[in-house]
Amino acid sequence: MPSNNITADGIVRDARSRYQKRAEGGAHGAFEAETKRAGGSPRAEVEVTRGTAPADIADILGEGSAEVVIRSRRMYDGERLVQLADTYIPGFVAEAAPAVAQLDTGAGGIISRMADAGLAQTDVVEDVTQAPATADQAEALGVEEGELLLTITHTGRTEDGRAVEVSRHILGRGWTLRYGVPLA
Repeated sequence: MPSNNITADGIVRDARSRYQKRAEGGAHGAFEAETKRAGGSPRAEVEVTRGTAPADIADILGEGSAEVVIRSRRMYDGERLVQLADTYIPGFVAEAAPAVAQLDTGAGGIISRMADAGLAQTDVVEDVTQAPATADQAEALGVEEGELLLTITHTGRTEDGRAVEVSRHILGRGWTLRYGVPLA
């Protein structure tokens, strides 16, 4: 059974059922649902703007992504900042699902609002890399500038292959990411 664990030393994030239980208990997305399930106290500071995505993310989003909705989040367990996350949503998605550009996206978060608008994500790919902390990231997360941090680039696609969101998660110290691969 997939489970998450939060201790003073770190967080185990079990992705095996992460996006299927994102509205559990009225949660506003996967982070809130999994943190509550692990006994934590999730909260997020959210800023929503419109702008352009970084070049590598714009390449993933493809044509028609000149202007995107950007959801910048500082995500906490209690008072401890555990990750920084920026989500880039193409304009066509924001037109079809205007709630993705609101601070409060409701139970299930943006993935549920996209599904409500006929843009259900059927495929998610997460690329996990290490990247040196920028000065701003280091200050926010309490690490040294240049320290290697786990970075998740999450891409959600619809059944027809359109990218409807790309999120970049910068994780603080102490994270373990658990993935499972069905063999049958």
